[in-house]
Amino acid sequence: MDHINCDFSPLKKSLKEDIRQVLTALENNLEAMDHGTQCVLSNLEKIKEKFVNIEMKAATFYLNCYMAPFTNKYPELSMSIQNMSKVRHGGLIVIQRADSLESLIKPGIPIRAELTHSLIESIFFPGNPLHDGAVMVNNNQIDSAANVLPLSSRFTGDKKIGTRHRAALGLTEQSDALVLVVSEETGRISFAKNGELYPISTRLPL
Repeated sequence: MDHINCDFSPLKKSLKEDIRQVLTALENNLEAMDHGTQCVLSNLEKIKEKFVNIEMKAATFYLNCYMAPFTNKYPELSMSIQNMSKVRHGGLIVIQRADSLESLIKPGIPIRAELTHSLIESIFFPGNPLHDGAVMVNNNQIDSAANVLPLSSRFTGDKKIGTRHRAALGLTEQSDALVLVVSEETGRISFAKNGELYPISTRLPL
């Protein structure tokens, strides 16, 4: 389990304020029900929407915390996935942490260049020979592209999940790596950790 010890003050402050607002809204609804003054269904729907936003904001905050000890290029990573999301260019980015990944992946093409958002976006531009597969990030460098990750076998039958997401889950089921995913179909951004997927807000910087 990761020990969380990070700040990212503006995002943390915003997240805490959102949680306080939801708590206040819940208390107000309890009072309204006690006094029988109004129907709270519409209010509860708004609170549910707020919870979804909080979850996405929390995922963004904790992703920063998980990445910070292993790369200081998260502003570049953020810009790249935000830009790719806007134009719905699919992407799969692995951030290596403590575990070695050599035995888990089929290696792609060596890059060994400093991580920049423009380089990541160019790799995943449709038609680029390297756009299929995963980019491997080690510290502040892009080690390689077009890597093949192990696929999770958990999602079969009626559960629909794309190959990129299955690959992200597959690798993180077997290692401590973090994997960023941009959906080509929807533009949605998520990250995988410990075999679980978490949505990231597209309105907040990492």
